[in-house]
Amino acid sequence: MRLNDHACLTFGESEELLDLTAAYIRDGLAAGLRVVWLSEEPQGALIELSRRGIAVDSTAATGRMEIAACQDGLLAGQNFAVDHAMGWLRSQMAVTEREGYSGLRVALDMSWALRPISGIEQLPVFEEEIAAALSGTSASVLCQYDRDRFDPVTLASVSAFHTRSVAAATYHFDPLLRICRQYAPPGIRLAGQIDRTAEDSLALALAEAIRVDGDIMVNMVELSFIDLPCIRMIVDAVRSVAPARKVVLRCNSAVAARFVLLGATTVPGVSLVTVHDR
Repeated sequence: MRLNDHACLTFGESEELLDLTAAYIRDGLAAGLRVVWLSEEPQGALIELSRRGIAVDSTAATGRMEIAACQDGLLAGQNFAVDHAMGWLRSQMAVTEREGYSGLRVALDMSWALRPISGIEQLPVFEEEIAAALSGTSASVLCQYDRDRFDPVTLASVSAFHTRSVAAATYHFDPLLRICRQYAPPGIRLAGQIDRTAEDSLALALAEAIRVDGDIMVNMVELSFIDLPCIRMIVDAVRSVAPARKVVLRCNSAVAARFVLLGATTVPGVSLVTVHDR
C-alpha cells in the first residue's frame, strides 16, 4: 500500500480479518510509522497481534501503536456524525506529525455500522471525506467490511471512494472449503472440509508457501475434516522444507490427532500447535 491509500478490506471470517490487519500493522511498524486500529474487541485484537509476532507491549508503551474501541473514535454515544469521526481522524494525523513519525496507518473495523444507531446513512459521505483528507498526506486508512454481514448495496456505495481493494489470495473457494494465503505469520489457511478433490489447490498453496523464504504456518484451526491423502501431502511438503526453517501446523484437537497418527511431530523443525475447541 502507498502512504496515502484509502483501502477497502473485505473479509469473510475473523481469521482473515486478523491476519490481513496484522500484516498491515506489522509492515507499518517496520517502516517506522505510527499505527492505530479501531476494533470491535480491542483486548482480543491485542492478543491476536501478539500471537502473530507483533511486539504489542513495547509499541503500545511508546505510543507507536494504539488499539481502541470503535466508539472511542468514531461514535458519540449511539450517534454517528461525519464531522465527529473526521475530527478524530484529523487529530490522529496531527498527533503523528507532532511526534515526528514519518506516517500513519489507521485500520477501521466498520462493524459498528451494522448497529441500530442514528446517522448511519452518512457512511458513504464519511468514506468520501476520508479519501479527501488523505490526499497529499503520509497517512493511509484500511476500512474493514465483513462481506457476509454488509449488504451488497452498502458495499457498492462505498467502494468508489477507495483507492484499492484488499483480500487474501485465494487458491480454492466453494461452500465447503476455503484455502487462502496467510500473511501474518506467513503460510496458508484452510477452513471447512478438505478431501482429495482439492488436492491440486492444496498443492499449489503449499508450493507457493515453501518458495517464500522464512518460517511457515499451516493454519487449520477452522478445518472440520481432512482426509488422509491431504494429510500426507502436507506432511510430505513440510518434510521437504530445510530444517533451518520452522513449520507450525496449527490445528483444532480433532485434526491434530490425525497429524500425530501420520507422524507429523517426528519431522525435524515441525511443531504441532493444538488450539482447543471453543
